[in-house]
Amino acid sequence: MAPYEPEQDTSETGDLRAGRHKAARYVVPLAVAGVAAATIGLVPALATSGDPDLPKITAKELIEKIAASDTQQLSGNVKISTDLGLPSMGGMAGGFAGGGAGGGDDGDGKGSAADPKSKLMELASGTHTLRVAADGPDRQKLSVLDDAAEYSLIHNGDDVWAYDSASNEAYHAKDAGAGDSSGKGADKDVPKDLEGELPATPAEFAEQALKAVDGTTSVQVDGTAQVAGRDAYRLVIKPKQSGSTVGQITVAVDAKTGTPLKFTLTPSSGGAAVVDAGFTKVDFGKPSASTFDFTPPKGAKVTEADDHADGKHGAKGGNAKGGKEFKEEDLNDLKVVGEGWSTIAELKLPGGQGLPTAGSGDVPPDAQKLLDSLGDQVSGTFGSGTVFSTRLINALVTDDGKVYVGAVTKDALVKAANAAQ
Repeated sequence: MAPYEPEQDTSETGDLRAGRHKAARYVVPLAVAGVAAATIGLVPALATSGDPDLPKITAKELIEKIAASDTQQLSGNVKISTDLGLPSMGGMAGGFAGGGAGGGDDGDGKGSAADPKSKLMELASGTHTLRVAADGPDRQKLSVLDDAAEYSLIHNGDDVWAYDSASNEAYHAKDAGAGDSSGKGADKDVPKDLEGELPATPAEFAEQALKAVDGTTSVQVDGTAQVAGRDAYRLVIKPKQSGSTVGQITVAVDAKTGTPLKFTLTPSSGGAAVVDAGFTKVDFGKPSASTFDFTPPKGAKVTEADDHADGKHGAKGGNAKGGKEFKEEDLNDLKVVGEGWSTIAELKLPGGQGLPTAGSGDVPPDAQKLLDSLGDQVSGTFGSGTVFSTRLINALVTDDGKVYVGAVTKDALVKAANAAQ
């Protein structure tokens, strides 16, 4: 379908950016899930049944409509999939989160299966069905539905509960933003240990995408769609620059409420979407108050977040296995090169050396073969190195211990490494 209007004029960039700043503050109040991702095709077209005939609207007007939206109450089902070209994380998620099976060590080596830090990481791969509900900034619920089990994250007033039915384990935290009525951002309503997780709803994905809208971006309204039985406009965001692995981002925006209903990120290489998240069912009515009630079932193991923070369930000052926590200051001489969609982060590996090799005696030959199979050898005026690739994020590790990483192509990384010499 032909777009409603030509590509956004650069003369409108200032107005568009103003609208974008408003939109960046917009978020359906599910922030307690912290699952904002990332990044994260995801699902075939969700509940689409033809293109509705809607009044024409410009990209600037649609972004302003998103920014002006004040959706405080909703419930429904969301289907989310991620396809980065990596193996499914599954049970490995807990390890990445810094703990055993559940991401937190309570002394028995098993951690808490209900710990959101590990459980929500599972959304970073595969396809999942979520049930969501929200009633203002103080009450939200997100449930991840499996065939024989359910994982729920509930924010109700001062309390945040997480419960894993498969293990009958619960996790409890106090809301770090309780009592804050400023409404100045979702993070105010998220316990500190739940911040920075992956996006889970179309609105959270859209918020991240709208932050990238600037002079390096093309923004258009490209027709209409119907998602979860509701009429919607299709907002298409594309990089103007070459070298990005992002092909385009499409956001289906509810024509009546301005709420993002579906988010799709397709790579520049083509093929299935890297991230696709959309409502299959949505209701903007007030959910029942009982939706947000939670009491741990009889016999459930309950883990308190404060105990983890105080070091009672792991090594104090470290991760759940007693290792050193990663901190920003651990980044060695971090530099950012480029701008917009072609931005690349450059840093140095500890010790100023590249990856260990079998020749140096640091890696067994079999492990070296596996490492080589995961990356592509490249060279240039910078020397030589290895590029590790996903469908969205690529990283170049040079033999002299430098790392170049970004949502850019392999050639763009090599070019950046050459320019740094």
